[in-house]
Amino acid sequence: MKEVFAQRLRNARIMKCLSMDELCLKVEGIITKQAISKYEKGEMMPNSTNLIALSKALDVSIDYFFRPFTVSVEDISFRKKTKLKEKKISAIKEIVKDRIERYNEIENIFNFNTTFHSNYSNYKVSNEDDIFPLVKGLKKEWQIGEDEIANVIELLEEQKIKVVEIDHDINFDGLSGFIEDKKPIIVINKNFPPERKRFTTLHELGHILLDFDEKFDKKEIEKLCNMFANEMLISSDIYRRLIGESRKDISLKELRLIQIQFGISIDALMYKAKELNIISENRYKHYCIQKNSDSTFKKDVTQSCAKEEFSNRFERLTYRALASDLISYSKASVLLNTSINVVRNELSLV
Repeated sequence: MKEVFAQRLRNARIMKCLSMDELCLKVEGIITKQAISKYEKGEMMPNSTNLIALSKALDVSIDYFFRPFTVSVEDISFRKKTKLKEKKISAIKEIVKDRIERYNEIENIFNFNTTFHSNYSNYKVSNEDDIFPLVKGLKKEWQIGEDEIANVIELLEEQKIKVVEIDHDINFDGLSGFIEDKKPIIVINKNFPPERKRFTTLHELGHILLDFDEKFDKKEIEKLCNMFANEMLISSDIYRRLIGESRKDISLKELRLIQIQFGISIDALMYKAKELNIISENRYKHYCIQKNSDSTFKKDVTQSCAKEEFSNRFERLTYRALASDLISYSKASVLLNTSINVVRNELSLV
């Protein structure tokens, strides 16, 4: 129990990006840095007063500190706008571990088969043209056709790919990796517009599925994953049919209607037009320059029109287990990391 508590305390502190000194301030001097150090080394256990203080300061339940470890997160690759500090990276990893542990627990209650399988795993990519047959094949395998993807997160969760949303700043877009026996996981920033979350989720799916030739550097790999995400949201064939084979100019109204239907940003649509040679390189550069120099234009083209999407399978399964008397209110509150009163109010049996 000391070992579990020691690791849980350290993980909770890392999740909050707190040093031991900062945690001392959060508990208002009730616990010394020396005591916290001994707790984290497994040399000492806190009394009930200190345990409650730590629980409040770190915003976790007391049960959290004693929950056994059931999962490891490995092979995580980040995609981000700017370089994240190691402290932030560590916090994200610990948040993911905590979410997936709880997710696994509720799936085990239902004895679900959670193994991901696709004929397109480890798909070899040696050039850009390899992306298009992959997307066609994957859409056929998942039986989603060429129409718009109504909900990207639900689609992936149906395919046994866990999607976790976290509250983070603009320096973090998403990450992907594997847990346990190579079960894929995607983590995204919940604070971005729906179009960006959809694109990022599929970009990270690209990292999971694609096996890139060694000749590609990191920048080229990111570009290929962007191509994959773009093609998943709207195929090149459909896009050409809607826009045409060659255009000098494209109206914002045209792109807006496609954005609404397919849940893809204007930026991604313009980039696709350039990549497919529907518009020239110079025309695309003009678009970028205008967006960066004209605030009104930038506001228009970056406007979000897609519906919000959320990862809610875990919450849904927890309430299903509670309604089926498979778990108690107390257990549900621990899994959902909320109070029993909230769980009681949310259940509302019909």
